[in-house]
Amino acid sequence: GFLPGDMKDKLDPYLQPLYDALNDMIPPAKLVKYLEEGTVQIAPLAYMRGRTLDNAFVILDEAQNTTLSQIKMFLTRMGRNARFIVTGDVTQIDLPRKGDSGLVRAMDILRGVQGIGIVEFDKRDIVRHQLVKYIVDAFDKHTESVAAKENE
Repeated sequence: GFLPGDMKDKLDPYLQPLYDALNDMIPPAKLVKYLEEGTVQIAPLAYMRGRTLDNAFVILDEAQNTTLSQIKMFLTRMGRNARFIVTGDVTQIDLPRKGDSGLVRAMDILRGVQGIGIVEFDKRDIVRHQLVKYIVDAFDKHTESVAAKENE
């Protein structure tokens, strides 16, 4: 609420990574047109309640920080001829208790349900700068070392 402007102005700083990805895939003029027409819509999770999304391809990003009730609400918005994709990095859970992650819990609940696929990546799948894998390794080793010292 402290940022000036309308909802779009307030959300844009948080959505910049999404805009970056869209700009990598769609020419800028075409993306502007899609956004204006509503072909591409960007909305906070809270604005999904009550909607039914027919004939849609919907992506929920950063789902590692949802609660179980939020991810259930999102998944039950699926209408006819819709495809839903949920993404998140379970190593980046920012919730006070990591076990409260709706993504982690939904993966456990929905694993094996016909029609639902779960794809899990690890550091071998990192496609950023080659140093990122080494950075992730170093932080993992540090975390393990701290945990081992705490358990002594």
